[in-house]
Amino acid sequence: MNRLRQVPAAAAIAAAMIGVLGACAPAPESGQTGSSTELSSSTEATSSATRSPQSGDAGVTEGQAEDLCTRLEAQLSPWRTYTPSVGRGGLNILIGEWAGANGVDLLALAGDRARIDTITSEQCPEVRQEAITALEIPDLASGLVGF
Repeated sequence: MNRLRQVPAAAAIAAAMIGVLGACAPAPESGQTGSSTELSSSTEATSSATRSPQSGDAGVTEGQAEDLCTRLEAQLSPWRTYTPSVGRGGLNILIGEWAGANGVDLLALAGDRARIDTITSEQCPEVRQEAITALEIPDLASGLVGF
């Protein structure tokens, strides 16, 4: 019964993180000219230019993928110690922090949670599998609440 009570708490933490990270997004300048189409096109071009050829279908650079794997690996021991529901809350916080630190679009990530599995499958399949085992989930995407 205690595990069922922890799930809403983990979901609330994840939702709060998404709200905080969304509020941290830079707002357009008031005197800015140009259409949103022009802005998104230049953003997409910049984003595409920073991706490495090794990033595969995940849409992140190799450095961003390495950072995610390093962060996941650092949490494996605590996730093995805590109950899986607490660990899943930690997974959500970790992904939110990683995305914020690496300029990964949280809204795009929310629309394609499987990107996390794609990134980790390509970059660190052993760490991914250990995280899945510790958190007792079929894949990392299913452990993301609110994404």
